[in-house]
Amino acid sequence: MKKEGTVKLISAEGMEFVIDKEADMVSQTIRNMLTSPGGFAEAEHGEVTFPEISDVILEKICQYFYWSLQYSSSQDWKARLKIPPPDTRHKT
Repeated sequence: MKKEGTVKLISAEGMEFVIDKEADMVSQTIRNMLTSPGGFAEAEHGEVTFPEISDVILEKICQYFYWSLQYSSSQDWKARLKIPPPDTRHKT
């Protein structure tokens, strides 16, 4: 059960990320889906499913939303988003 003021983002694998609605509104596309008077099901349920986005990528997107909220108006260039490089080991 999600709390009031939160939005549930669901990855292609079914992983659920419950984040603050304010963080989710960083994305103009998601904002439109959740606030449009067009009657999107997402707005009614407060859930957005991304059938083409893996859980690993969606997690990074959520991290970016929070980072953007914290640093988007900051002039502090030290406050950079640190994303570790992808796993480059080859599986045999």
